Amino acid sequence: MHYEPHEYQRYATEKIIDLPACGLFLEMGLGKTVSTLTAINELIYDRFEVGMVLVIAPKRVADDTWTSEAEKWDHLQHLTFSKILGTAAQREAALQARADIYLINRENVVWLADKLRRQWPFDMVVVDELSSFKSNQAKRFKALRAIRPLVKRFVGLTGTPAPNGLMDLWPEVYLLDCGERLGKTITGYRDRYFYPGKRNGYTVFTWEPKEGAEEAIHQKISDICISMKAEDYLRLPEQVVNDIRIRLAPEEIQKYRELEKEKLMELDGQEITALSAAAVWGKLLQLANGAVYDDDGGATMLHDKKLDALEEIVEAACGHPVLVFYNFRHDYDRLMARFERLSPRTIQTSGDIRDWNAGRIRLLLAQPASMGHGLNIQAGGHIIVWFGLNPSLELYQQANARLHRQGQKQAVIIHRLITKGTVDEDVIKKLETKDQRQDSLMEAVKARIRRYKQ
Repeated sequence: MHYEPHEYQRYATEKIIDLPACGLFLEMGLGKTVSTLTAINELIYDRFEVGMVLVIAPKRVADDTWTSEAEKWDHLQHLTFSKILGTAAQREAALQARADIYLINRENVVWLADKLRRQWPFDMVVVDELSSFKSNQAKRFKALRAIRPLVKRFVGLTGTPAPNGLMDLWPEVYLLDCGERLGKTITGYRDRYFYPGKRNGYTVFTWEPKEGAEEAIHQKISDICISMKAEDYLRLPEQVVNDIRIRLAPEEIQKYRELEKEKLMELDGQEITALSAAAVWGKLLQLANGAVYDDDGGATMLHDKKLDALEEIVEAACGHPVLVFYNFRHDYDRLMARFERLSPRTIQTSGDIRDWNAGRIRLLLAQPASMGHGLNIQAGGHIIVWFGLNPSLELYQQANARLHRQGQKQAVIIHRLITKGTVDEDVIKKLETKDQRQDSLMEAVKARIRRYKQ
C-alpha cells in the first residue's frame, strides 16, 4: 500500500529525525507506529545515522504490531526485524540475528540490560507506550535509566503521558533527556513543582501541583515532546478504524483449522440454506474469538489472544471508558471473568446510561443487536472495541453510531480484533465491500468447504 501521510504524521516523522530525543504523545489511531517506522527507515537507509534499533513494547505489540505495520506499507517492506521474545535460548538467538529493528517486550528489559551492560549495541531505542515506565521505583525504569547514556537516539510513544497526574511525567521525560529539563531526581522535581496534599504525619499520600506548575512543566518539555489529540487533527465527529491482527500460535491455528473443517464437513453433501450457513458461521466466529460451545453446553477453549489484546487496549486507554461489542454469551462470560477488577457493566436501565455518560463506567459490554437506534451514549466515551465481529453491516454501522454521532466531542476510535487465518478476515471483507446479499454467507461457507475438499 502506498503511504500518503497526513500533515501531522509528516510533522511527527520530521521531529523524530531532527531530535536525538523525542516524545511523541499521540492518541491511539493517529499513526504513531507508521510515523516512527518512516523516521527509522530514513535514519538507517537515507541518512546512515542509525545502525541498530531496539523497540520496547507490550508483548503482543512487540510480537505482531510493528512487523504487521511494516508489511502494510510499500516504503517499509524492506525493513528487517528480530523478535527478542520467548525462552532465554530464543532471545539469545534473536540477539545474534542480523536485523534493522529488534523487538522486545518490556518485561524482558531488565534481562537485556543486565546481559549487555556496557556492550549495548543499539544506537536508537523506541519505547512504545512510554507511560508504562512512569514509576521511578520499577525495575524496568531503573534498567533503562542505567543504559540510557549509551543510546544516541531515544523515542517515547504514548497517547497518555500522565494518566495519573503530572507526577508520572518525571520518569518518562528523564528517559528522554537524562534529567536535563525536569531535574536529575524525582525529589527535586517534586519539591520544585508540587506541595504535599493528603498526609499522615511525615507520610505524604498525594502531591498537588503548585500554581502555574502545569504550564511551567509543559513549557520545559515542549521542545522535545509533541502532543496531539485526535480531535485536533480529525474533523469531528470523525471515525478512525484500527484493525488489530491477532496471530495464533502454530498449534492454535492448526486446532482452529481442524475444528473449522469438522464444522464445515457437517454441511458437506447437504443443501446449504441461509439458516444452516448462519449456524455454522456463528460457530466459526466463536472459534475465532477463542472458544466454542457445543449443543450440550460443553466448551472447547482455543485461545485467549483477543482477551490479551483487549487488555492492552484498556491499559493504553488509561482510564478512558471503553465500549466492547461481543456476540456470544460465553464471550460475555469470559470478558466478565478477565476484567472483573474493572466491574464491567451492561446497559439495562436509564441509570446505566446516565452512569456511562457521566464517565462512571470504565468498561461497558454490549451485544450489537441490543444497541438500538436512538440510544444516546456518545457523551460517555469515544473508544470502541469489536471483540467479536458481526457480518451484518446494519448492526455494525448501527452499533458504531452509538458513539459516532452528533454530540460526540472526540474522534471515535474503533478497534477491530481480527484473528488471522480465520473467518474474521471474511467478515472484514464483507463489511468493507458492504456486501449484504442474502446468499453471501452461503457462498462463503461453500468456498471454505471447497478448500478442504481440494
